[in-house]
Amino acid sequence: MNIIIPMAGMGKRMRPHTLTTPKPLIPIAGKPIVQRLVEDILATCNENVEEIAFIIGPDFGKEVEAHLCKVAEDLGAKGKICYQETPLGTAHAILCAADSLKGNVFIAFADTLFKANFSIDTHKDAIVWTQSVEDPSAFGVVKLNANNEIEAFVEKPKDFVSNLAIIGVYYFRDGEGLKKQLQRLIDEDIKLKGEYQITDAMDHMLKNGVKFYTDQVSEWLDCGNKDNTVYTNGRVLDIKQDTEQLVSETAVFENSVIIAPCYIGDNVKITNSVIGPFVSLEEGAVIEDARIQNSIVQAHTIVKNSQISNSILGKNVTYAEKPRELSLGDFSTQI
Repeated sequence: MNIIIPMAGMGKRMRPHTLTTPKPLIPIAGKPIVQRLVEDILATCNENVEEIAFIIGPDFGKEVEAHLCKVAEDLGAKGKICYQETPLGTAHAILCAADSLKGNVFIAFADTLFKANFSIDTHKDAIVWTQSVEDPSAFGVVKLNANNEIEAFVEKPKDFVSNLAIIGVYYFRDGEGLKKQLQRLIDEDIKLKGEYQITDAMDHMLKNGVKFYTDQVSEWLDCGNKDNTVYTNGRVLDIKQDTEQLVSETAVFENSVIIAPCYIGDNVKITNSVIGPFVSLEEGAVIEDARIQNSIVQAHTIVKNSQISNSILGKNVTYAEKPRELSLGDFSTQI
């Protein structure tokens, strides 16, 4: 089986962090989003993966490319870099990895993490993973027939047809057949709001006899903006705290309290502080006289004399609040 990871988007909703770091490489509990995604796919699908194709922008740089290839190699697969020169939609992005569209193919977009335990039935034509949502009007959804086969894909339905939202994770038994349908969209210039969409290709496949099924994930974790990414970091810490070593042996603690779950990276130094819960401190971070909770502090960042919550600090940041001298009388309130 081949895995295809489209990740060429600009990540505008995650700025300023994505001005210097591609969104899929932002760390979640000590690992880049895309690395966690690939690890979770391999841990849950129990299939032999030959190749992982990463679809990136042309300006991501050689260091990013090398990192992605190492992620694949560390998991026993060949890493392949493909480029999407212009963002023209999901179908166009996947087609940028045309050479990898063969045999069994698993596709997952890199701003989505999920909690699931599934085994792919490779005899099925295609599987679309979904999650039940309260308000399906904001999502693309699948409509099922009496046999639990997908009979329609509906984009942001105004009237209720289903509460099963498509999360951006797919399996196709015939990668070559998918490639033909994606190419057909390009050749016939079939677009939705100016972009080529995978749902249009799947809809045509459905009408031509391909049987689509759905499987549900127990939790869908979005990394599309700052608040969602901070929330996802907390959920991953909670999920992984019993299976991963989250606190480095090289971290230094002086007169400090760590409220689990937290990720504390290599050579982090924490002094006179309270950290947690749901905090990730990346390699080399220095924390002094601070209270941090529900936040991500990236590599080699310094935080002093501060209270931080629901925040992301980038790499090599220095953030310090100035100590104040106070003289407050009786019955005062200082906010």
